[in-house]
Amino acid sequence: MQAKLAAAWTSFMFLYAYVDIIAFFKPGVVDDILAGVVFEFDISQTLLTTFLALMTIPILMVVLSMTLPARANRITNLIVASVQIPYAAFNVVGESWTYFYGFGVALEVIILVFILRSAWTWPRTAPSATTPTSPDREAVRAQQQA
Repeated sequence: MQAKLAAAWTSFMFLYAYVDIIAFFKPGVVDDILAGVVFEFDISQTLLTTFLALMTIPILMVVLSMTLPARANRITNLIVASVQIPYAAFNVVGESWTYFYGFGVALEVIILVFILRSAWTWPRTAPSATTPTSPDREAVRAQQQA
């Protein structure tokens, strides 16, 4: 489950980054950046730090999905993916290129829903190596005691 979630967050990050990178080809975007403006905001250290902080959350989820214990992992994935859905949807608001951004956000949301579903259905307990998983546990215990 951890690898599945880390792979989903990795896919999400690639999609997230490539939508932003491909958006540079939209007419006027690079001109605005050269003029010091992004999304009608003046480019500043505060703005870029905010962008970095927002990007860091899903980036860290790749690592956290592989390293957190199961219970914390499940809860963290449920919370972060839930918060990322409205954030992803916000990126379409007011955009004139709705096919491009809409498609990108739709794919992001599909991945986030997959993450939510995977975390939600995460088995509450996993069988340990010492716990027999066969239906005839008494027979296994009897053999172990002999």
